[in-house]
Parts: sequence; C-alpha cells; structure tokens
Amino acid sequence: MSAPKKPLLFASLALTAFIALNIGQDQLQQSAEAVNNDRMIPHFVVDPFWPQPLPNKWILGRTIGIAIDERDHLFVVHRDQDSMFMRQALGLDNGQAECCTAAPPILEFDQAGNLVNAWGGPGDGYTWPESNHGIEVGPDGNIWIGGNGSGDSHVLVFTRDGQFVREIGIPGEPTDSSSTVSFSRVAEIAIDANAGEAYFADGYGNKRVAVVDVATGAFKRYWGAYGNEPVDERVVYDPNEPLPQQFVGPVHCAEPSNDGLIYVCDRGADRIQVFRPDGTYVKESQVAPLTLAGSTWDITFSPDEEQEFLYVADGGNFNVHILDRDSLEVLAEFGDGGRQPGLFFAPHSIVTDSDGNIYTTETYEGKRIQKFLMQGMRPITEHRPGAPWPEGEIH
Repeated sequence: MSAPKKPLLFASLALTAFIALNIGQDQLQQSAEAVNNDRMIPHFVVDPFWPQPLPNKWILGRTIGIAIDERDHLFVVHRDQDSMFMRQALGLDNGQAECCTAAPPILEFDQAGNLVNAWGGPGDGYTWPESNHGIEVGPDGNIWIGGNGSGDSHVLVFTRDGQFVREIGIPGEPTDSSSTVSFSRVAEIAIDANAGEAYFADGYGNKRVAVVDVATGAFKRYWGAYGNEPVDERVVYDPNEPLPQQFVGPVHCAEPSNDGLIYVCDRGADRIQVFRPDGTYVKESQVAPLTLAGSTWDITFSPDEEQEFLYVADGGNFNVHILDRDSLEVLAEFGDGGRQPGLFFAPHSIVTDSDGNIYTTETYEGKRIQKFLMQGMRPITEHRPGAPWPEGEIH
C-alpha cells in the first residue's frame, strides 16, 4: 500500500522546491533592484558664472582640450584660427567693430575661473599644429599638446609659461600605425607620473595607443584594439555586427587610473577598452551603442583614491554619463542638447578637480567651457537627467 504514494511524495517535493526556487529568484531580483536603487552616485549643478569674462574682448573658438594641475588650475586649448569664426565675430581684428578677437590658443584659469595666463601659436624651433587637439600637464608643470590636422604627426611640449621644450615625432609624416618615430593626428595625451610615461591616443590617423618617456620623449611601445597589432585600414562600426577587432577611431583618449589600468576611448565604436600598461587587454564596455556619431569622446575619474566613478563626455548625444568604473555600467547621465548653462553643444573633453567638480569643453559651435559643482552623493532614484540646475529652478 505504501508504494503508490511515492510518486505523490516526489511530486509534492518537486512542487515545493519549484515554489521555493521561484520565491528565491524573486527575492534575489528584488534585492538586486533594491541595491541598484539605493546606489549612491555624485550629484552636480552647473555654475553659470564660470569662468570669469575674458579680458581684451577675447572669444573662444572650438575648445578642444582641457587639463588640470596639482593646484587645480585648468589649462584649455582652443582653435584660434580665423576660419573658426564668422567674419563678423572678429570685428576688432578686421577693423569693423569694437568686438572681438580670438584669444591665444592656450589659456590657464584658477579654480575660481580667473584667467591666469594665455599664450601659444607658431614660433621658432617647432611646428605649431594645423588643428589643435588635446592638452596635458606633466608632473613638472610642462604643457603637452597634440593636433589632429593634416601633417600633425607630432606632439609639442612647453613650459607652463609657453617656452618651447621639445617636439616629439616628425611633422608632416604619413599615417603609419607601426611607426616608432612619428604619430598621426594625436587626439589626447595623458601622463602616468609614477611610471614617467605619457600615453598618446594616436588617434585620428593612426589607430593605436602609443607610449613615450616623459623625460626624453623616447618611443617605448604601442598597441591596437584588444592588444592586437594595429593596422591602418579603416573599419566601420555597425551596431548590428560583432565589435571590430581593430579600433574604429578616432582613438580619442587613453587615461591611466590609480590602480594601473589604461582606459581607452574608441569613439567611433561607442566603447571603452581597458588595458594593462603593457597593452594586455582586460575588458570593454559600450556606452549608448546605437550612436553612429560616437559616444565615448573623453573620460575622467572621480578624485577619490579608488576612483569609483568614471565620467564620459558624449559629444554625439550631448551629455555626460556617470559609470561605475569597475563594472563600466552606466548609472546615470546629465545634460542635453542646448546652449543654456548645463546643456551642451558637443561636449568634447572632460576633467575633474580635487573637490570632485567637473569641467567640460565643447567643440563645433559650442565653443565654451563649463563647470559643474559637486553637491555630494544621492541615490540613483533621486537623480534627475537633463539640465543640472538647482532644485526648483526648472519649472
């Protein structure tokens, strides 16, 4: 009489286990959602009064790079050629009106937004870039700049006050992603002070990361996407196809982190790839992967020792993304397209200061710098996308 009861017993146990498993999965899902909802992330508001007005009726062209030093002084490079402005905008230069004239290409601001110094342009002993692009401050205070114009196959180094120090690479060389003597349209420079190495996002012509010695400019190594040997042939990004094994480009940033990783912006593929300093591939992730105009234009880290957050300037979608640096998960974003404070017309470069404030530049017709004040941490659920204005100011 006992045997017939076994199937019922097993069925009952299986049903109980199934119910318990589903309850457990539901609880795990709810727990994961609760953790995500309670995740604290940085909160920012725009400072509409930064920087202070420029002297001498100066105006900016496309602001194409930004860097910060140990004093929280900001160094900005913009394109000051006449072609960057409508003729009427340079009325002072043309003798047509009282305003305006292009500011010198390199400008230094203090944290309050006061202009401290301005310099740059063609001179003796070096070839000024045809198209300025990217700026970095070395541990000795020297200023490094690149260029993405035709023939910009070199990087220039100056003192903080604009005295020429060194030219790295040979101007006018063709694209060659295997060259050890020149570069091709370097987009950005970042320096690892501890290792004494400078990382070039090399960039608009070449499709690689290149590394040189900070003290001498001597070439050290290079690599392509996934650590592959880079090639010069152009590849196309298609969101519906597997990610290319070569950088689509432009390779737009290569930033060292405190824990010895290199974060590389492959702008044309909407991705960030992470490497060890020797070029060993670690991982990758995409940001807004349907963006055919490119989403990963530049990155910077939060200033805490762990650099918990990664901020991504997205010039294709006109906003800034906040990522978890470890997982590369997009947590939130702020900004949108527009010209009011806190909105963007192609955010191009991004940097943080020691207080956690964010600074951005804008290219194309944006032509400005903006500062976003760190307001502490808030749960993701309290984050509001769009213009980062103070509470109650958006109706």
